[in-house]
Amino acid sequence: MRTRPCGDTGLLVELDSLEEVLALHADLAADPPSGTVDLVPAARTVLVRVAAAADLPGVATDVLAREPGAVRGRAEGEVVEIAVTYDGEDLDDVARHTGLDPEEVVEAHTGQTWTVAFAGFTPGFGYLVGADDRLHVLRRESSRTRVPAGAVGLAGEFSGVYPRESPGGWQLVGRTDHVLWDLDRDPPAVLLPGTRVRFVRA
Repeated sequence: MRTRPCGDTGLLVELDSLEEVLALHADLAADPPSGTVDLVPAARTVLVRVAAAADLPGVATDVLAREPGAVRGRAEGEVVEIAVTYDGEDLDDVARHTGLDPEEVVEAHTGQTWTVAFAGFTPGFGYLVGADDRLHVLRRESSRTRVPAGAVGLAGEFSGVYPRESPGGWQLVGRTDHVLWDLDRDPPAVLLPGTRVRFVRA
């Protein structure tokens, strides 16, 4: 674990794996260092934002004392249930890539609890990780210029749901009507880091 200053009031914590990010983020969220105002996890980092520059030395000391192997692990966050119609354009391709049949792909997707590791790409897009590595697939060789809102996809070790129409290169396995981003809601995003997700058949 390494730390770097990030602007006047930020501390960027660099880690060696996504598992360490999940564990450290859960630990900091459960017991934030004094002065912390925000935590922003990513694939290999956690950004700790503080109220004032004077808080940074104490926060850095606190964070570095939390070795990745000693933190409490993933947060038991809220569970969100997302109903999915499994008729995605790439479902058969995912089955072929994984050695499963389409029904087994659906069973693997719905048969585990996913965790939002971090958010990015577009507002409301959560990168979800699960325990079943049979669904690890590469992105499509060529991205689509338009992926509809609500499309449910797989790429690498992640699953995700497109909150709005956008380009995208993930393997699409289904679609949902669940609204994941709404500026009239507080917070606007449903899939916040640490949130647990269960996919169910629509």
